[in-house]
Amino acid sequence: MMDVRPRILIVSRNLPPLIGGMERLNHHLVLELSNRADLEIVGPPGCRTSMPLGVSVREAGSSSLRGYLMGAARQTLYAALGQRFDWVLAGSGLVAPLALMAARLRRSKCAVYLHGLDIVVRHPTYQRVWLPLIRRFDLCLANSRNTAVLAAQAGIPADRIRVLHPGVELESELTADAATNWRARHGLQERPVMLSVGRLTPRKGLLEFVQSVLPVIVGRHPKAVLVVIGNEAPDALAGRAEGITAQIRSTAEKLGLASNLIFLGMCDQAELNAAYQGSDVLVFPVRQMAGDVEGFGMVAVEAAAHGVPTVAFSVGGVSDAVEPGVSGWLVEPGDYAAFAERTLDALSPARSVRPDGCRRFARQFAWPVFGEQLWELLGGTATV
Repeated sequence: MMDVRPRILIVSRNLPPLIGGMERLNHHLVLELSNRADLEIVGPPGCRTSMPLGVSVREAGSSSLRGYLMGAARQTLYAALGQRFDWVLAGSGLVAPLALMAARLRRSKCAVYLHGLDIVVRHPTYQRVWLPLIRRFDLCLANSRNTAVLAAQAGIPADRIRVLHPGVELESELTADAATNWRARHGLQERPVMLSVGRLTPRKGLLEFVQSVLPVIVGRHPKAVLVVIGNEAPDALAGRAEGITAQIRSTAEKLGLASNLIFLGMCDQAELNAAYQGSDVLVFPVRQMAGDVEGFGMVAVEAAAHGVPTVAFSVGGVSDAVEPGVSGWLVEPGDYAAFAERTLDALSPARSVRPDGCRRFARQFAWPVFGEQLWELLGGTATV
């Protein structure tokens, strides 16, 4: 028997040029597998420019969800008719029916990466059609232990579920100039800085943080500032409420905290890295909400990679992304008094969590580690 490079078809809407945690995950999934297998990608318009050399790409449909699914169905079928793949991999539950179609057509094995929301979303069609199809996959990769539990509760056989945490880019050292320049650009200088990163949705809990935690922090540190990176965006599956940013601004103004709040919107990677490096603590006050879930909490690991601790509620998969006393603190959901105390600890020069502990925790999530674990789960090389 001779080892050969396996052929893998990856179907995903969550790839660059779209922006977000799932997009970074799927992009790195492609990068890691491209070193070990021959890949074909069915992705969104414009994704070709971000793919590694030697990877075959089929751009599908339009930028809309409906347009992508229709185009991706055609392109996935064409790919499956063109050759047999050892694995067909769905980048999320959203495209699971397409991946399963291709796998069954050519008797290939199929895997899906589950992020949490793609299990619990309450859309009736999704619950009636998508979930029964996901139960038929050979391998279901869960981004956290909580997502694995949700998958089992949804009827996916436990022996087909494996936890595979997303990865992170490791930062070797904090770049003092980048941190200083970032603070200077935004008028932060010596101010204590709390950072929030991610799309602004009700689940992220920033409104409640401003209402219940920020007044306590400012009472102790009048110059403290909450820097928010991210915009509001409708979810691809569940839809989202509008106006969270306006509600947060209005609440801060009513509390006399407008000067303690800065919105930076979406930032490129260089600006985001500088923001991590220039901040004292990442705050992640995620709420428990029916029909919605925080699958993992990638920003907590990204912060740790920059030596920055996280204060978070122990909700959903966030518990996998923070090691208490090492990379930050986990607080019981809804305990805003404890959240404030932990945040004050992080802003103290004598804080108990140190940068070297944060970086040490983050190393286990390095993308090469993710790649090795994924490769092992897929069974390594094909044989002929």
